[in-house]
Amino acid sequence: MSFSSAPEHEQIRTAIEKICMPFDADYWLQKDREGGFPFDFHKALADAGWLGIAMPEEFGGSGLGISEAALMMHTISASGAGLSGASAVHMNIFGLHPVVVFGTTEQKQRWLPPLIAGTDRACFAVTEPNSGLNTLKLKTKAVRDGDYYIVSGQKVWISTAQVANKVLLLARTKDEELCEGKEGLTLFYTDLDRSAIEVREIEKMGRKCVDSNQVFIDGLRIPFEDRVGEEGKGFSYILHGFNPERILIASEAIGLGRAALKRATDYANERVVFDRQIGQNQGIQHPLARSWMELEAAHLMTQKAAWLYDKGLPCGAEANTAKFLGAEAGHAACKNAMFTHGGMAYAKEYHIERYLRESWIPLLAPVSPQLILCFIAEKVLGLPKSY
Repeated sequence: MSFSSAPEHEQIRTAIEKICMPFDADYWLQKDREGGFPFDFHKALADAGWLGIAMPEEFGGSGLGISEAALMMHTISASGAGLSGASAVHMNIFGLHPVVVFGTTEQKQRWLPPLIAGTDRACFAVTEPNSGLNTLKLKTKAVRDGDYYIVSGQKVWISTAQVANKVLLLARTKDEELCEGKEGLTLFYTDLDRSAIEVREIEKMGRKCVDSNQVFIDGLRIPFEDRVGEEGKGFSYILHGFNPERILIASEAIGLGRAALKRATDYANERVVFDRQIGQNQGIQHPLARSWMELEAAHLMTQKAAWLYDKGLPCGAEANTAKFLGAEAGHAACKNAMFTHGGMAYAKEYHIERYLRESWIPLLAPVSPQLILCFIAEKVLGLPKSY
């Protein structure tokens, strides 16, 4: 077993850092103040070929694994871009994985190259206002009408729907009372037709430049050829994206924590109070040292989960644990950076308060820490299901 960084991973890290360099802390501060999708950042990654890092080579991607994708997302976040930068490209990395696995060759040829090139931008429409994480209770309905499906319903917390031209949509094609197990939901990848879809942005705590939305769908016509896989199997298909998404979120949270920790240690070395650097005080040293250890431990679990996934081995427990530990460590590092800066951390120019606001995202989404604890209790420890 080796813990040395592979040369190709160092190359990825260096290349992504170079792309991120012009998009400095002041760039992301302006985006946090004014909003507006970071099109130039998205384009820079697209032009360099990174949006297809985990997509098949035959369709224009790099054909690399989740290990490499997680490294890329960690590097973006740790550059100071935080969740604002990571979320701008997050959907590209994991979102269309069900298409990669279950789409036809014709569909992949039609859909993947424009996404990789950055000419298409997609959003992921699953969550609904009244079902939350209970995906099998979705109400959005798709009714077959000849060569089309007619879709109506509501979705919520749909990121990038303001700027997307494509949508990966999960809808009900069979009444819930007639379904058994995971049947009844169907997956589509189609045009986001704004004549049938109303998108309302949700004002939120952080990550202003990457929009979150409530979506109202009324009579959306989806061609039959835009259905992914078999009718009624959609829930099983999106499960294939859950573990890589958790791994990527963990990496982004750890990167955010490391960005905060670097700013805190730099400040602790520079700030002089009572004729001494505040970094000499154990009340400053110990929380920062603890954050370093917590981030390192979370990073190792994330690497293990990614390695298992890329080897085709079971990784549900590891991916969920990585997400839990990464989110906790990232959030704690941002809080410790706030305490290190004291009152100055409350000023936007120091960037820490933005990091702290963004650190809530991986804590809350895409699955709560409480449900992860329930998962580990049931699936790993063999305790009875609690919900």
